[in-house]
Amino acid sequence: MNKRDWIILAILGSYGYDSHRSLVQRTGYSLGLINSSLKKLTQEEYINSDYLLTNKAKNYMRAAKPKRAIILAAGMGLRMTPINQIPKGLLQINGEPLIEHIIRQLHEVEIHEIYIVVGFKMESFEYLTDKYGVELVSNNDFTTKNSLHSLHLVEDKLSNCYIVPCNVWFSRNPFSINEFFSWYAVSEFIEDDSYVRLNRKMELVSTGDEGGGNSMLGLCYLLEDEAEAVRANLHKFASQRKHSKDSWELALFDGDKMLAYARIMLGQSAYAIKTYEELRELDSESQNLQSRRINYISHMFNIAEDEITDISGLFKGMTNRHMRFSVGGKPYLLRIPGEGSNEIINREQEAMIYGVLDGKGISDVVTFISPEEGYKITEYWENSRNCDATNWDDVTACVKQLRRLHDMRLEVSHSFDIWEKTQWFERLRNSPPSFADYDETRSKMASLFELLEKLPKDRCLCHNDVADVNFMFVDDKAYLIDWEYGGMCDPHFDLAIFCIFADYDKEQIDRASNIYFDGCTDEISRLKVYTYCAVGGFLWSVWSEYKGSMGVDFGDYTMKQYRYAKRFYIHAMELATKLSLA
Repeated sequence: MNKRDWIILAILGSYGYDSHRSLVQRTGYSLGLINSSLKKLTQEEYINSDYLLTNKAKNYMRAAKPKRAIILAAGMGLRMTPINQIPKGLLQINGEPLIEHIIRQLHEVEIHEIYIVVGFKMESFEYLTDKYGVELVSNNDFTTKNSLHSLHLVEDKLSNCYIVPCNVWFSRNPFSINEFFSWYAVSEFIEDDSYVRLNRKMELVSTGDEGGGNSMLGLCYLLEDEAEAVRANLHKFASQRKHSKDSWELALFDGDKMLAYARIMLGQSAYAIKTYEELRELDSESQNLQSRRINYISHMFNIAEDEITDISGLFKGMTNRHMRFSVGGKPYLLRIPGEGSNEIINREQEAMIYGVLDGKGISDVVTFISPEEGYKITEYWENSRNCDATNWDDVTACVKQLRRLHDMRLEVSHSFDIWEKTQWFERLRNSPPSFADYDETRSKMASLFELLEKLPKDRCLCHNDVADVNFMFVDDKAYLIDWEYGGMCDPHFDLAIFCIFADYDKEQIDRASNIYFDGCTDEISRLKVYTYCAVGGFLWSVWSEYKGSMGVDFGDYTMKQYRYAKRFYIHAMELATKLSLA
């Protein structure tokens, strides 16, 4: 039996037999194909000579009848920027949460055994257990693992089961009281990020390296035979770290072909909501569209909110979040302050720095900046890239740009006092330090500040947060972006911070210093760089602990910076002793 035969059997089971022409109209198949399938169904004893269903067909329908559904709702919905605090399944269309719309449609076809795999803001779904009698299954690894892991948690429920994504709004009920075969739903639309396509046999196959395929809706129905194969694949893939970010559909493949038949859904019958703009397109009155970020952009550009297009999130940066958008076809970038950022950054001072830098060809091009909220809109550079700190051609360009900045001798009215900032972050941290030898290390840093008092000082506008990711290359020219910590400071500190953020060892730091000083690094300058590597590492380790208290996890960053403090204390004191300064 092929897919066409099952479809004709389903039509006969749902509507009975009227005429061959009626079957042609309902299925779109030619009269010849209708005749072929009816003949096969008769031979297989699913229908009799009057085209009525036999007991064999009725028994098959009972065995294939849908019993349950799994709704996948664990993801964080990162592409929904600027909506970041609402799980996708709870976004409202016509005043109804997406997931409730799905549950209601399942109930319409007598499906009441429903499992919802939750993760991000899982407590927001708890009310569904009382309201609809669903069962919640927690995916506690939702931040690091994708839907493949979510489905693996409920693999024992896959037989005679619908698998439903929480972010698709179905204008017509896609579920049925009876199903006859396993299927996976795709749209006729083509999308670049799809990896399945319909072949000439109307099978779903991998796109391979071709790129672009039929839009994948994530909706599926599995009978036991296919469910068994999917379970085996889930079990295999879920134990392999390389598949942590894969979607569950990977388990639906047998080689390059999907185990399930294709079900083609017209675009107007299923709307997958992955972005803010897709939500706005489907329901422009949705209460979830209210966004301070969109309102800010609208106000700054004096345009209607629907004139803001190409909205997407850029998920990088240790301090802030970023949102890309376009106005009038021109791309921009909105910087949104991260957790706890406005408590430690003076946004008025940052705005002042951008005023000083304007037209100097050093930094990003600021269109608007809000000293009150910390929002910043800059021109978005297409085809730009970050500095590669392992590529010494990149490093040379960045370090020389840093020297060019310092040689301009730009001035602002505020300073970046390293020791003062360290003490401030300690107060903000408001918890004991993580390191057992913290007091001893802190005492060593204090002695290094005493050493710095003996050394010659220089002051100009410095960036003070010179990470490689804050250098952007555009047409082979390096620009230094994100001046939140900028202020008057010693230029040697900027060089040291670039080196420790690049995770350089002593030899690499000496090499970077030689680039900065045109091959003539004197011993005092080398001592200052070592000293600033130590106190800078200590400063940013305390900053990282403060951010950790706000719920931000930087992995081993805190420990790396703390180790720089201890390691370069030794290097600095050795050189200071050699120069009779210790």
